[in-house]
Amino acid sequence: MDLTRAIDAYCERLDPGYWAEPINAVTNAAFLIAAWVMWRRTAGLPLARVLAVILGCIGVGSFLFHTHAQVWAAMADTTPILLFILVYIFAINRDVWRFGTWGALGLTALFVPYAAATVPLFQMLPIGGSAGYAPVPLLILIYAGLLRGREPELARGFVIGAGILILSLTARTLDEPLCDLIPMGTHLWWHILNAIMLAWMIEVYRRYRRLAPQAG
Repeated sequence: MDLTRAIDAYCERLDPGYWAEPINAVTNAAFLIAAWVMWRRTAGLPLARVLAVILGCIGVGSFLFHTHAQVWAAMADTTPILLFILVYIFAINRDVWRFGTWGALGLTALFVPYAAATVPLFQMLPIGGSAGYAPVPLLILIYAGLLRGREPELARGFVIGAGILILSLTARTLDEPLCDLIPMGTHLWWHILNAIMLAWMIEVYRRYRRLAPQAG
């Protein structure tokens, strides 16, 4: 694998230069702001604070990708996102479903075959690279449906989070198709909405843990 191979994936990038995507690069500050806010709100909740740290890492990784635009930077961009997903699933499995640490880990590992099975289905849709993320809002809605009777407030929070993520995925998907109409692209809204969504998901978990401190 050539880790230094250049990647041109977004409307804003017109050349391989470091600062060829200034808007896409700068809007990653939204992740850092969201991480700082959630860090301050999650004192006493170790997993929530881990999620806040990962949220900050998502911003750093995405900044590296939208400046360097190489394979290694793409890996730095996507790895924290995957880590956030896995830690969040573990947190819900352990603290909401009360499966215990090992049971929660086992169920969290099922995300890998779930993604492997659903990504090809989403690739049949005209959503380009967003197909790799599309299983996530679906999974959130599945969890919301399963928790609707047991934890209605938590389920509502999940539905809101899934809705924001669907909006952000729409912005990501429309970046190239709308390039002629919007030269700077729409990817910046993927960053801003994603930062809001991830912070919201941490907040949903935080509220549940505050109301159910005996969980986990």
